[in-house]
Amino acid sequence: MLERLEAEAFLTLAEELHFGRTAERLHVTTGRISQTIKKLERHIGAPLFLRTNRSVSLTPLGRRLYEDLRPGYEQIQAGLVRAIDSARPTLRVLRVGFIGAAMGQVAHQAQQLFPEREPGCRVYIRELQVVDAVERLREGDVDVLLLPLPVPGPDLVIGPVIISEPRMLALPADHPLARRKSVTMEDLPGLPLLRVAGVQPGDWLSERWPDRTPQGRPIPDGPEYETSLEALQLIASGSGGIIVGAQVTRFYARPDVAYIPFTDTPPLDWAPVWLKSNNTPTIRVFAHTAQEVANRIYLAASH
Repeated sequence: MLERLEAEAFLTLAEELHFGRTAERLHVTTGRISQTIKKLERHIGAPLFLRTNRSVSLTPLGRRLYEDLRPGYEQIQAGLVRAIDSARPTLRVLRVGFIGAAMGQVAHQAQQLFPEREPGCRVYIRELQVVDAVERLREGDVDVLLLPLPVPGPDLVIGPVIISEPRMLALPADHPLARRKSVTMEDLPGLPLLRVAGVQPGDWLSERWPDRTPQGRPIPDGPEYETSLEALQLIASGSGGIIVGAQVTRFYARPDVAYIPFTDTPPLDWAPVWLKSNNTPTIRVFAHTAQEVANRIYLAASH
C-alpha cells in the first residue's frame, strides 16, 4: 500500500527533478524526501530515478508510474476537498497531536474541559512520533501539535509555554556517568548522542545532539531512531544517550536506563504549535486550555 508521503514525494520529485525544491514544496527535510524515495524503490524493487551529482531524472519505470499515479492522486485530492467543504457548515472538529506521555496527559484532560469553552466542537487526539510529527502538522493531518521547543519555521505559530522542565541526560544504567548526581555539557564527549532519523542541522530537535561542547570538544554521533521506545531500547543496549526533559522520570522509568540532571543547560519548554494559515480562534482557545490543564497537573504534582 502506497503511503501518502510516498505518493506526494514521488509525484513532486517527478515534476521538480530536484530534491531540495521537492522538500520545500512539501515542507519536509531533504533527507526525509531521500529516505522516502529509497523506501518506495525498495518496495517496488527497481530504481524510479537516475541520480547524479548534477541532475535527477526519471527512469522509464518511474515515468510509467508517474503517468499511472497522477490522475488517481488528483481525483483523491479533489474528493477530499469536496468532503471537507461539505462538512464545514455542520461539523467543527479540532485534531490535536501530541508527543510523549506528559503531553498525552495534558491533551486528554484538555479534551474533557474543551466543550465548556467551545460548545459544538469535537476534539480528536492522536499520538505522533518525533520522526515525522512536524511534517504531519504541515501536511494537515493535525491542526495543533503539543511538542518541545524550539521549533523553527516562519509558517508556524508558537503558543504559550505549557511546561518548562529541567533537562536530563538519558544514558545506559551501567555507564560511568550514571553514577554521577549531575552532569554538564562538557561530559558529553564520553557518550554518543542518538539522533532522530532524517533530521538535519537546524531542523526541529537538532539542538538535542550538538556536535561540540561549549568549550569546543567534539561529541560523537550515535545511531538514529524514529520512536521514543526505539530510543530507549538503543540507550539500554549501550548505543548512546539522549538529552530529555525531567518528565521522563515519571513516565519512562526503566532499570536499564538512568536519567541524570544537567547543571548548565536551560529548561526544556513545551508548547502547542499550529500553522499560520490555520490560525483560528478555536485553536487559540485550545492552546490556553492546555496551558491551564498543564498548570493544574504540575501544581498538583509538586504538592
